[in-house]
Amino acid sequence: MTDKLHYERVGDVAVITLDDGKANACGFAMLEAIGTALDRARLDARAVALIGRPGVLSGGFDLKVINGGDAAELQRLITLGVRTLMRLYGHPQPVVIGATGHAVALGAFMLLAGDYRVGTAGDYRVGLNETAIGLHLPPFGIELARARLPPHHLTQAAIMARLYAPDEAIEAGFLDEVLAADAVRAATIAKAQAWSALHAEALAYNKAAFRDDAIARVLAALED
Repeated sequence: MTDKLHYERVGDVAVITLDDGKANACGFAMLEAIGTALDRARLDARAVALIGRPGVLSGGFDLKVINGGDAAELQRLITLGVRTLMRLYGHPQPVVIGATGHAVALGAFMLLAGDYRVGTAGDYRVGLNETAIGLHLPPFGIELARARLPPHHLTQAAIMARLYAPDEAIEAGFLDEVLAADAVRAATIAKAQAWSALHAEALAYNKAAFRDDAIARVLAALED
């Protein structure tokens, strides 16, 4: 579809594979491509499988913009990133995410925005490192952490910046299962295909009922 991701239809599933050849950094092109792929999925699929490249789901925002010194560009990137995450969180179809390796910062927030998360066994880390690198958790991060992480893990995961091995990330709330690397893609698509049989209108309504208020708060804070 672009040089940042690939889109294909597998059965009733829109398979979106993030692959920029590096760390799947979320810059303008990557975020815009994800949004376009989600729009396409609403038209020609019944579920979404979002999968990383070997070794990484995403390492976070594009550091060239983060460290570039242009405040306006940085704000534009963050705004696009927040809107993209909220679109993922509120997407009216099942969203299954295949974490093919590291998922840190924005990559971890992608996991929190998904409905089901398949992780990869190995020497990978998953988590929110904002405190460790001197950043404030933004409103969207607080909302997602509160919604998806067990209360007894919030302090370590969201405040103390603990990074988890894949097996640990299940209990912490970032992942739902962990498989060998060569099984993750197929399992992610299979879960999405199974959920594609759910009643589409009821699923969309019930997801919105639980998530629309939080999404509205995040977008309102973004405008402020």
